[in-house]
Amino acid sequence: MMATTHVFAGLAAVAPVAVRFPEFATPLAVGAVLGGLAPDFDLVFTHRRTLHFPVVGLAVAVPAAVLGTVAPSSPTLGAAAFAVTAWLHAASDAIGGGPEMDPWNERTERAVYDHVRARWVRPRRWVRYDGAPEDAVLGIVLAILPLAVFDGWVTAAVVGGVAVSLVYALLRRRLVAWTPDWLE
Repeated sequence: MMATTHVFAGLAAVAPVAVRFPEFATPLAVGAVLGGLAPDFDLVFTHRRTLHFPVVGLAVAVPAAVLGTVAPSSPTLGAAAFAVTAWLHAASDAIGGGPEMDPWNERTERAVYDHVRARWVRPRRWVRYDGAPEDAVLGIVLAILPLAVFDGWVTAAVVGGVAVSLVYALLRRRLVAWTPDWLE
């Protein structure tokens, strides 16, 4: 899925907490945005292995969420939002295609690496590839709740993210042809 879809999913996940505790809306949003983006920083390493933790991430997300619940503060809720959203990102990559540049060719059966079992989880391809039409629709649907709950810079970031998502989805399959050989 697109990085924006992961961010929107994280913002949607923390939106109910932001409604209940509006004084913590900003740290929740910052944690969700950063957690939605952080796993993809492994693009320069082994993508969907180096910083993606679909199983181990849950072991971090649950205690972080519990701590944020029993001791709500900007740092605990921001950290919980980050941990939960980073785990959601890694776990949800299994519902998409593989990490290759052209996942619509289905050349690999690797979606995301499970460090506990030391093996790759196979792609489910419910969202065929990042930037697929269904990815764009999912991203827009997930953006609705954050748009209703958050305001200010979060609203601007979500609206900008939706625009970027739509342009990316329109151009996604052409990007492979435009990519320099050294990036593949």
